[in-house]
Amino acid sequence: MNQGVQKNQQFVERRSVERDNQWGKRNSTGVVIASSMSFENISYNTGGSDILKDISLNVEPGEVLCLLGPSGSGKTTLLRIAAGLIEDATGSIKIDGRTIADHKTFIQPDKRGVGLVFQDYALFPHLTILQNVEFGLTALSKSEAKTQAMRILSRVGLDDRASQYPHVLSGGEQQRVALARALAPRPGILLMDEPFSGLDSRLRDSIREQTIDLLRETRSTAIIVTHDAEEALRVGDHVALIQDGKLVQYGEAKDLYYRPANLFAAGFFSEINVIPSIASNGIATTVFGDCPCDDALSEACCAAIRLTDIDVKPYDAALEGVMGRVSLRRFIGTSELLEINIENLDEPISVRIKAGELPDNARLVTLNVDPKSMMIFANS
Repeated sequence: MNQGVQKNQQFVERRSVERDNQWGKRNSTGVVIASSMSFENISYNTGGSDILKDISLNVEPGEVLCLLGPSGSGKTTLLRIAAGLIEDATGSIKIDGRTIADHKTFIQPDKRGVGLVFQDYALFPHLTILQNVEFGLTALSKSEAKTQAMRILSRVGLDDRASQYPHVLSGGEQQRVALARALAPRPGILLMDEPFSGLDSRLRDSIREQTIDLLRETRSTAIIVTHDAEEALRVGDHVALIQDGKLVQYGEAKDLYYRPANLFAAGFFSEINVIPSIASNGIATTVFGDCPCDDALSEACCAAIRLTDIDVKPYDAALEGVMGRVSLRRFIGTSELLEINIENLDEPISVRIKAGELPDNARLVTLNVDPKSMMIFANS
C-alpha cells in the first residue's frame, strides 16, 4: 500500500475511534474534534401550521453555516431541532454519520455533544463568571474544571473577571461568557441563536469578529442563526436562506449575493428596485435597455436592480441613457439616497450614490445601468 494512503487511512481510523469514545460524553480534552451534521428532509408542523418543509442540509467539520431568514421563517426552529429541544419533527439528523433523531431514534440533548449559545445568553445570575463556565464540565474533577474554565475565559479575555457576577458585565462581556461556557466542554458542534442581536452596532462588529476568530482557532463546527444578511455574508462559510419554512437557496455567500435564486433572495441581500420587463428568446427588455435572461422566461417578468448599480450624472442631451427627475434627496453620511422619477415607470426608483458625487442643484439627471448587473426573474 502507498505510504501516504496508509497514513491517511490510519488518521481516519484514529479519528473514528476518538469520536466513538466520545459519543454521548463530555469532551474532557483540550482539543476540539469538529463534527459534521446533516439534516435530511426535516419537516415540522405545530397547531396545523407547517413551520419547516422538507429541509435538507449538510454541515462539514470545522465549517460555519449561517441559517438566514426573516423573523418567523423557521430558522430558530431548525436549530432547536438540531439541539434536541424539539422531539416531534419528521426527517432525520445525523452527527458524523450517526443518526441522532428520526422516526425511531432520539438522542437526548445532553448526549449529542453540541454546545448552545442562546440569544439572551441564559447566564446563571447567582453564579460567578467562573462558575457559569464550569457548569457544563461535569466530566472533569473540580480542579480540572477550573483549569479548563480559566483557559477558555482567557481566550475570550475575561479571566480577570472570573470572580464577578453576570449583572456587573456589559452585554458584550456577557455574550463572551456565554460563548466560553458553550465552548468549555469542547463540543463537536456549536449552535448559536442570534448571538449578536442584543449588541449595539459598533460592539456587534468587534464581538462578532472575536467570536469567529475563536471558532476558527478552536476549529469548531458552528451553526449560527441570524436575520442579518450582512452578518451572514461576513461570517458564514455557507449560507442557507430560509423563507416560510422552505430552503430557498444554499451556497457560499458570494453565490447567493451575485446569483440569487429568486426575487426574494435578491431583495434579502440588497436594496433593490423592481421594474417591469418583457422577456423573449433569452432577452429581457427594460426601460434601461436589454439584458440576457433565462430562455425559459417569457412575456411579462421583472428586473431587479441594486440601488448602487445605477449610474447618475447631471443631465446632458449628448449623453446616452435615461432621463430622470430627482424628486427626493437625503444625505445619510458617506452616501446620499435619491428618488428619481422616470417616464414610463409608475413608481420612482431609488438610487444610492457617494455623498457629493452629484451637484446639489442637479434636478434633471441621466441614468445608466450595466446590463450585466440586472437580475431578471419571473413575476411572483
